[in-house]
Amino acid sequence: MKISTRGRYALRFMIDLAQHNNGEYIALKDISSRQEISIKYLEQITSLLSKFGLLLSVRGPSGGYKLAKSPAEYKVGDILRITEGNLAPVACLESEVNTCEKKDVCKTLFLWQGLARVINEYLDSITLENLVERNFNSENYMYMI
Repeated sequence: MKISTRGRYALRFMIDLAQHNNGEYIALKDISSRQEISIKYLEQITSLLSKFGLLLSVRGPSGGYKLAKSPAEYKVGDILRITEGNLAPVACLESEVNTCEKKDVCKTLFLWQGLARVINEYLDSITLENLVERNFNSENYMYMI
C-alpha cells in the first residue's frame, strides 16, 4: 500500500482547516498558498471530501471551507479511505467478501489480514486534533500481527 499525493494533500488540507478552525470559512486560495498545493488540485480534493460530508462550504467573496465537525471527530483512516479507497495491502482483501479462489489454501492470507487490521486500527486511532496538537507518540502504538 502506498498513499498517493491525493491522500497526503487531503490530510494537509484538513490539518490546515483544523489549525485555522475559528468558525469562519477559509478561502481555498489561502490554504493553497500556505500548503503550496495548486487550487485546481485542492478543488478536486474538496469536492470529494464535501461529497462525504467532511466539509462545509460557501461560495462568494467571503466564502470558503470549514470543517463540518470538530477536529477530534475526524479519524485519519476515514480521510484516507475517502481519498484512497480501500487501504488493503493485497487485492483479495479489498472487498467485504474475499473471492480469491485460493483463499482456503493460502498460507499467507492470515498475514495480509493482520497487516490490514494493523493499518486500519493505527490510522483510525489518530485524529486531526492529534495531528494538529502532535499529541500522539508513535512508540505507544504497538500492534501484533
